[in-house]
Amino acid sequence: MNATELSKIRAEGPLIHNITNYVVMNTTANALLALGASPVMAHAVDEVEAMAGLARALVINIGTLSAAWVDAMHKAARVASERGIPVVLDPVGCGATAYRTDTALSLIRTARPTLIRGNASEIRALVRSGSATKGVDSVHTPDQVRDDAVALSRSLGCTLSISGPVDLIVGGDRVASVANGHPMMARVTGMGCTASAVSGAFLAVSDSPFDAAVEAMATVGIAGELAAEIAHGPGSFQMHFLDALARLEDSDIARRRKVAAA
Repeated sequence: MNATELSKIRAEGPLIHNITNYVVMNTTANALLALGASPVMAHAVDEVEAMAGLARALVINIGTLSAAWVDAMHKAARVASERGIPVVLDPVGCGATAYRTDTALSLIRTARPTLIRGNASEIRALVRSGSATKGVDSVHTPDQVRDDAVALSRSLGCTLSISGPVDLIVGGDRVASVANGHPMMARVTGMGCTASAVSGAFLAVSDSPFDAAVEAMATVGIAGELAAEIAHGPGSFQMHFLDALARLEDSDIARRRKVAAA
């Protein structure tokens, strides 16, 4: 597999519709811009159906929920599904409260996602009722939930992207590990949400959700590595991360990516 998707994103500038949380809107919008995509953050019930129909991918992130936002998520997901537009679901904090878990499961029933991207505990909570998380943080590793992820991927017919020290991408019988990244990334809020938004951009230009998920996680991880080399702490890391995304070339990804069959 080569690393041509980044060039496609920059050449095509796909519109990525994000219904995401208050905490990360600015971060994820800037990350998509740095990557070369075109972000829109639209969550009003009155316009989400129209906006979803214009987009090349829809990213739904349940980090900060309200009844109106959940309604908007369902409306947008239905339109995207009907038109064959890829849908990314980030079940932030799934397992922390019944409301979050029920919302994620109901969204999956409304429109089966193309990709579910979350941490290990969030993925586990989608499979096992009563499985808990530490707020929005994981208490499991990707390897610990591998069997659950494979079962969920097969039952839904979708790809799963599970973040951790080594990310795990699961697509039915295909499993890959992505070892790119840096510990500093765990000290900056919104890095997982950024990975979900970036995954939407890669899905928009790829014929393979599995390959798109792998390339997205490798790209985010490599940008994190480059940023950490010159950052003095979490604050400067955020700035350098955006710069790294903007400066990345296909050759950088090909040289630095740490992807293996798992």
